[in-house]
Amino acid sequence: MIKAALSVLLVLAALSSTFAKYIPKTGKRIPQTLSRGWGDQLIWAQTYEEGLYWSRSRNKPLMVLFHLEDCPHSLALKKVFSEDNELQRTLDEDFVVLNLVYETTDKHLSPDGQYVPRILFVDPTMTVRADINGRYSNRMYAYEPSDIKLLLSNMQKAKKLLKSEL
Repeated sequence: MIKAALSVLLVLAALSSTFAKYIPKTGKRIPQTLSRGWGDQLIWAQTYEEGLYWSRSRNKPLMVLFHLEDCPHSLALKKVFSEDNELQRTLDEDFVVLNLVYETTDKHLSPDGQYVPRILFVDPTMTVRADINGRYSNRMYAYEPSDIKLLLSNMQKAKKLLKSEL
């Protein structure tokens, strides 16, 4: 009876760790208000200039996410974005991240207009990667909740381009 109980307990422990939320290698971090719910375990840049500095000094691409707090499209993407462990892990290990609820003065970050949600990548040489876009021709940098796999693929492209260009 005790062996059966221990077996069940072991199986439950293994299952719970399989479905656990992503926790960075450095351990659980205190949630930052800068995440705005997009990934509390990530370290977010506070400004575009700070993101560029971190990108250059750490030799990692910068992912800039434009959104609005009350936009239904942004909220839907946020839910899927924050719950995807693979995406959160990749961002934590390989990217500098910044989310903005306002537009920047850099017009390169709105090559096809100002809309939300919009995700662009900037390499450490401070070049906006306008060639890495989503699946829509009228909103080239827009992503929907169903586009998470495409976003992950584009993140891999941003990493590969970074390595082949430097």
